[in-house]
Amino acid sequence: MDKGTFEVLDVRAGIEAENDRFAALVRARTEREGTYLINLMASPGAGKTSVLCRVIDALGDRFRIGVMEADMDADVDARTVAAHGAEVVQLHTGTSCHMDARMTLQGLDAFGSLPDVIVLENVGNLVCPAEFDVGADLRLMILSVPEGDDKPLKYPLMFTVSDMMLINKIDTAPIFDFDPERCEKNVRALHPDMEIFPVSAKTGEGIDAFCRRLTERIDAARAGKRKGATP
Repeated sequence: MDKGTFEVLDVRAGIEAENDRFAALVRARTEREGTYLINLMASPGAGKTSVLCRVIDALGDRFRIGVMEADMDADVDARTVAAHGAEVVQLHTGTSCHMDARMTLQGLDAFGSLPDVIVLENVGNLVCPAEFDVGADLRLMILSVPEGDDKPLKYPLMFTVSDMMLINKIDTAPIFDFDPERCEKNVRALHPDMEIFPVSAKTGEGIDAFCRRLTERIDAARAGKRKGATP
C-alpha cells in the first residue's frame, strides 16, 4: 500500500459469513432430529426465565423440552428452569453479550439426542442478540411493561427480526405509564405481521393463549421436518 493512502476492510462481513455457516449447521442438525429451536431474547429483568418456566409447566407433558441457558457467568436461571423439569445446558459466554451460531451448535452437542423443543434463553439485552442468526425456527422476544412502550423506537432491530412478541408483566400496567396501543403501533411500523401476546408470568394471564399458538407452530414445523427428513 502506498504512503498516504488507506484501505477500508469490512470485517463485519467476514464475521457474518462465518456465523451464517454455523447457523446452517444448526439448522441441519435440528432438521435431522426433528427439533424445534426457539431463540428467546429480552432485556435483563423482562421475565425470560419466568415465562419459560410457565411454558415448560404448560407443555412439558406434550414435548420433551430442553433449555440452553446463556449467561456471562452464572447458573441461577439454569437451576430455576431445571426445577421445572427441563433438560438444561448452561452456556457461559464470558464477556460476550450475545449468543452466536457457533456457540449454539456447541450447546446442541451437549444434549446428545436432541429434545423435541429447545429454548435458547439468550443473554439479556435488546441489541446484540438481534444481530446474530443462531439457526432458530422461532425468534421470540419479550418486552415488559416497566420498560416502556417506546422501546421499539429505541431498539428497532430486535422488533424487526423477531417473529413473536410477548408483552410481559401486564399485571403491573396500572402502576406504569405504558400504552399498549401505542406500543403495538410502534411495533407494527417495523414489523406489520408480528404476533403479539400480552401475558403475565406472575399471574398466568395470557399464557394459555400464547402456548396454544406456540404449540401450533411447533407441531407444524416438526411435521415439516419429518416430511423433509432423509429416510
